[in-house]
Amino acid sequence: MKLDPVLLDILVCPDCKGSLTVDHDNDELICDRCGLIYPVRDDIPVMLVDEARRSAEGDAGPV
Repeated sequence: MKLDPVLLDILVCPDCKGSLTVDHDNDELICDRCGLIYPVRDDIPVMLVDEARRSAEGDAGPV
């Protein structure tokens, strides 16, 4: 996965505005605050809450 470092600096979780961590092994961006996991498809982050899934460590509430 190749993401522009400048893009990564400005991207935040659209749900809670938390910072994101890159998971290179799974091609995903993980919100450090709420735990939503956003897919990266063809090197493009899909920053839609409807497309995200919740991590086991995140909130138990609905997405």
